[in-house]
Amino acid sequence: MQNVLFNFRCLLISLLLGLSACSTISSDEPIITGLVVEQKPLSNAQVSLIDAAGNQFNAITDAQGIYRLPATGISKPFLVSVVAEGTQNDCITHSTRRPICMAALIDEQSAGKIQIANINPLTDRIASDVAVAQGFIGPQQWVNSKKIGVLNSTQLRTAQNEMRKGFNQALKLAGVKNIGRFDPATYPIQSDDKLTEVFTLIHHNRNYDNNTGETGHTTLTDISFRPIVGLMPNGAYETFDVVRAQKELQEIKNAKRRIFIVGDSTSAVYEQLRYPRMGWGQALEAQFKPNSGVKVITGSRAGRSSRDFYNGRWFAQMEPMIQAGDYVFINHGHNDQNCDSSKPIRGAADVTNLCTYPNTAEGQPQFPIDNETLSFQYSLERYIKIAREHGAKPILFTPTTRIKNDQGQQSTPVVHSHFTKQNASKGYLFTGDYTQTIKDTATANAVPLIDLEAASIQFANGLNADGWKNYWLVVDPAINSFYANGVAGSTQAPDGTHFQKTGAEEISTLIAREIKQNTELLDLERRLK
Repeated sequence: MQNVLFNFRCLLISLLLGLSACSTISSDEPIITGLVVEQKPLSNAQVSLIDAAGNQFNAITDAQGIYRLPATGISKPFLVSVVAEGTQNDCITHSTRRPICMAALIDEQSAGKIQIANINPLTDRIASDVAVAQGFIGPQQWVNSKKIGVLNSTQLRTAQNEMRKGFNQALKLAGVKNIGRFDPATYPIQSDDKLTEVFTLIHHNRNYDNNTGETGHTTLTDISFRPIVGLMPNGAYETFDVVRAQKELQEIKNAKRRIFIVGDSTSAVYEQLRYPRMGWGQALEAQFKPNSGVKVITGSRAGRSSRDFYNGRWFAQMEPMIQAGDYVFINHGHNDQNCDSSKPIRGAADVTNLCTYPNTAEGQPQFPIDNETLSFQYSLERYIKIAREHGAKPILFTPTTRIKNDQGQQSTPVVHSHFTKQNASKGYLFTGDYTQTIKDTATANAVPLIDLEAASIQFANGLNADGWKNYWLVVDPAINSFYANGVAGSTQAPDGTHFQKTGAEEISTLIAREIKQNTELLDLERRLK
């Protein structure tokens, strides 16, 4: 390919308007080019293309997030992928911090000599759906296979149609004319148009596969981490409300105090499909006065430990929004206990990816030699350090109680259960108390502490024998058919860890009470109802 001055905007105009060429283009050679964006255009990102014949081609994006490749010798369909802030080898792991990884599938020819092949969150979910339909865990395993295989066009069209339905409102407002044929991979997206603005309102990531510990299918949430798609490995989206997302983005920007919740499933935001399941983070903002200037951003993610929440890029979605004067609520502990290497199927993977070890009874961190990241205290301190670097105030929370009595049964009276006594011969390298480690960390770092476990134990034990079922996740299928046939959280399989709406609201009330009683949190206290 000749060295030419390549003006992407001009190429798009030539493609859209049928112009034969632009004055800045001096080559007649066919070109593959596209915009790579994930909330913002990704510069200096590594792009790889694998074509139908198994050939691989590479490029680097420029300062505007645009890459270009000669199209000669490339056969369709082809799979194009990108890695930013890391290497391709790290796209499949959770044991170290994962880079931004996305893919796009191209099977149709653009008009003229310019083949557009964009890479963005929507193309990645479409590629993810097709990858899963082909038997892969997620899109990265397909990319790593370095072969397209036999492409089923019906699977691709189904994935595209599901995306169009979920983003219909956003596409209309962005000015897309023929939504029924819109393909985010081949549409002429510009870095400053309304369609690119949509990407600033959604968070992209890839899930964790429990059985293998590898990166799984693609997930998308809105600006407030409200799920759009990702609970299932493929299929329907929940409608993306772009107007609400725009409004909430402005509220986040204009807030006098932002509270960022770093946590797990007990505080996370959930799909409409699973209502009335709720995390307490969804209910917390209602505890503050309407004119308080407080905005709660709940980035918590179900199934994640303090270590994997960082390594899996969930925290990376929140960190750019944190500013001086904000608060970071750190609420981990449930999934950090996944340290049983003898557990069938997922035991070894969880130790590699999720597990952190609690402190000794004397308050000393425990971790394997030369791997300090497996210390629970180290993992918590990472968030404390980052929050303070942004000028924000970190607050540590002990985890909410599980409905578990001293016999390990799902019943009251509830007792403290965030510890392990199992030794190395039973799969645990170290033993200790996770709740006490949180308290140790708060003391060592002079961080305010909310003892949410003690508060939730007191609340649960103040109820009658089965009263907890009105707050934790026990949902009659007559209310929501999702909870039929013994699904976790149904009346047949009560869930004593997670909450329904009433429970989330009650836990948020307990948090408000604890804030009022903490003299270190007077700024928040005066903003509460």
